[in-house]
Amino acid sequence: MTKELKQEYTRKITQANKTQLITILYEMLMLYVEEAEAAHDKEDRMGFREGIRKARGCINELLNSLNFDYDLAVNFLQLYLYVNRELARAEVRNSKEPLENAYKVVKGLHGAYEELGDMDTSGPVMENVQTVYAGLTYGRNNLIENLTDQGVNRGFRV
Repeated sequence: MTKELKQEYTRKITQANKTQLITILYEMLMLYVEEAEAAHDKEDRMGFREGIRKARGCINELLNSLNFDYDLAVNFLQLYLYVNRELARAEVRNSKEPLENAYKVVKGLHGAYEELGDMDTSGPVMENVQTVYAGLTYGRNNLIENLTDQGVNRGFRV
């Protein structure tokens, strides 16, 4: 993941509600699977394993976020465990096919959560963060971001 993408995801996370956080995890997981596939195509074994390791980190976060007070959580558990097994299988066999299987499952879940995210009217999970405003400037194809409340009343409160 490039430095710019990390900054973009950091910004998204600070402004996201609960549903959007799950969507972001799915996006990151798919990105890491794509990176692993690209590394496999280049015969970069370390890059392949690193992409899988990061994807499994996303799956672990999803597993830890399950709320078993709801019956649906068991279904998600089964899907996440399947994806985790496919990632492990891809690493052990040095094969792209299990990655493709995992990607299909996550892509379907991502689409469903994107629709749910549009319906979720709750506010951002994180409080006391910078507000980011983005818009086109007068320049040609330039995007400028303005941060408000820089350093004002942020961080630990006593």
